[in-house]
Amino acid sequence: MTGRPVHGGKRSRAETSPAPFSTRRQGARFHPSVPENVAKLDAVEELVELATGIGCSLPELAVAFAAAYPAVTSVITGPRTMKQLEGPLKGASLTLDDATLDRIDEIVPPGTNLYSPDGAWRPPAPTDTAGRRRPLADRAAG
Repeated sequence: MTGRPVHGGKRSRAETSPAPFSTRRQGARFHPSVPENVAKLDAVEELVELATGIGCSLPELAVAFAAAYPAVTSVITGPRTMKQLEGPLKGASLTLDDATLDRIDEIVPPGTNLYSPDGAWRPPAPTDTAGRRRPLADRAAG
């Protein structure tokens, strides 16, 4: 089972037009000048471009990506509103081909943590793609 909430819009198009930043409320962890945050934003932009190129949204791509992983039995999206639930659910019926999964691996290599203070323990990166991908016919969750 895997899950990750929308994280205040950091995994959606809301990231492309951020509100004024307040260090008092958010601290340096999310400050747009921190190099790790620049890398996260760059990765989000590339993933949005990839999602758009295959005709889906970033949340749909995220659900389909997690569902393609053989060790994942359930994908939890953490919605707060019906819109946040309905959008990503479309990704449950999306089947990602090897080229799309390879491109995701290029954007954020397996085992990568784009914000090192969040990663005190670093698991070994799964290098065998067979261990990270269900057979093509079994990739969609729906």
